[in-house]
Amino acid sequence: MDRLVYTAMTGARHVMDQQATVSNNLANAATTGFRAQLDSFRAVPVVSEGLPTRAFVVDNTVGADFRAGPIETTGRALDVAIRDQGWIAVQSADGSEAYTRNGSFKVSENGLLQTAGGQTVIGDGGPIAVPPDTNVSIASDGTVSVVTTDFQPGPSNTLGRIKLVNPDTKNLVRGDDGLFRQSDGTPAQDDPNVRLVDGALEGSNVNPVDSMVNMISLARQFEMQMSLMKNAENNAAKATQILALS
Repeated sequence: MDRLVYTAMTGARHVMDQQATVSNNLANAATTGFRAQLDSFRAVPVVSEGLPTRAFVVDNTVGADFRAGPIETTGRALDVAIRDQGWIAVQSADGSEAYTRNGSFKVSENGLLQTAGGQTVIGDGGPIAVPPDTNVSIASDGTVSVVTTDFQPGPSNTLGRIKLVNPDTKNLVRGDDGLFRQSDGTPAQDDPNVRLVDGALEGSNVNPVDSMVNMISLARQFEMQMSLMKNAENNAAKATQILALS
């Protein structure tokens, strides 16, 4: 059998993997703070006694596009967007510290400040507890304050400050829950230079048009790999006929 079959097979398999990545990006084109996933591949030459004319496709690294998405004004007091670079520290399901750009907050039944996905927002002194019957406001530096909504409003009380970090993106990896963490598992340091925009949310940085064009290109690449397999099959059939005649 022609070894071309194995070369085309690896190419087709990785094209399908990349197609799945692009489909996932398109599905999250409207997800708040989503970072597009990027697949990286490299060609490895096939070492044999013949000429070095063929190569295998091998997964390299899976990364993310860390470019900022568009900021849309919502006017909601519990909505914040990060200006330029930075991340919001939250507590993931396993209790570890993770980072997100989704600044759509809510107050849980227990009075804790959480993201829309249910992750508890980490403050400078731990989770931020919001007392009942209060209006919450979030400053540009992450300071969370409340004002009572009783008959006579009282002074503004500071509850804490949201932990805002800005680690090197080379050290960030995306988890299965969509949150980012440092590759070595250590918490990132608080960065006072990170600033928030209140009453706004950051949209996804996925470009739907580019993703659709990429999907069409990948579909054509997959067809090309299938055509190579068909040519290898035809070559094998012709070689069998020639051997039978001899």
